[in-house]
Amino acid sequence: MDTKTPATGSTGTEPGILARAWYGKANVRLFRVVRDGEHHRVVEYYVTVLVEGNIASSYTNADNSVVVATDSIKNITYYLAKISPHVLNAEKFALHLGTHLVSKYAHLDKASIGIEELRWGRIPVGTPAGGVDVQGQQGEARLHPHSFYRDGDDKRVIQVEVDASAGKDKLKAKVSAGIKDLLVLKSTGSAFEGFVRDEYTTLVEVDDRIFSTSVDLQYTFDMVDISAPKDEKKLEFVVPSGAAGSIWDEEVPARARKATLEVFATDESASVQATLYKMAQRVVAENTGVKSVTYRLPNKHYVPVDMKYIGVDNITPSKAEVFMPIAHPSGEICATIHRK
Repeated sequence: MDTKTPATGSTGTEPGILARAWYGKANVRLFRVVRDGEHHRVVEYYVTVLVEGNIASSYTNADNSVVVATDSIKNITYYLAKISPHVLNAEKFALHLGTHLVSKYAHLDKASIGIEELRWGRIPVGTPAGGVDVQGQQGEARLHPHSFYRDGDDKRVIQVEVDASAGKDKLKAKVSAGIKDLLVLKSTGSAFEGFVRDEYTTLVEVDDRIFSTSVDLQYTFDMVDISAPKDEKKLEFVVPSGAAGSIWDEEVPARARKATLEVFATDESASVQATLYKMAQRVVAENTGVKSVTYRLPNKHYVPVDMKYIGVDNITPSKAEVFMPIAHPSGEICATIHRK
């Protein structure tokens, strides 16, 4: 017996109107090995792909003829990961994937690609240059060509939208990238004084405290034009030459991460806000194609344990050595800095 509910379609009498429709596949997990003899390179991504276009009838009229199945979207993602020469760079891979989708399917005019990239680093083997190994022999460290370890819990995050609304030969893309879950801490060099004091204030001013946060950084590039693929299967993706600091510059992520860590470490911080601002200014200054930078810095609180009851001073900043980490609640400090 056929148990399928028949499509009734839109009657025009519904109280609501479809304002926007999009769908896709979330968290497509992929790992790619690029082999060059013994020397391998690897990436691991979580990819989310969402598409928009002339798909309203699938919602309003139960018309599946306009639906590219989310399983097909998953398969396209894996196929591009196999054949794309840009798979090792998340921004370029996302642009390639989005360009293919809006070029292959005439009724799709937008593709949004989100990628989380996990960190993998090469395992160092041997002993540092000038050092000695366990047998007392001089040794030199090297990075193993095909053995890796998880190099930290922070992730690279990329968000790309490829837009064909103006025509399949007039593709444009907006790209943002950044970092999340980069946990940092400094045990001194941070203060918080001179803030508003009123009847609700219980926080004590300090000229020395632990400063810890989990960095969430997003930087957005200028809009870029994308060349439409000219091959029959719409798999071509042309990467133009670009200026240093542009979306095509693969050193931008490393510079942004380095700027974040160095400013955090070296700034004599008057507040999380003041340090955040300096971080963002450096990212903008070092990357000419970045038009805005947003940081979200939750304040990870470490409270000195009061030991006065036992005659021990663990409260005075210079003597505070034992702390209680406080997970919740936490301060949340956020700002966006635009290029002038």
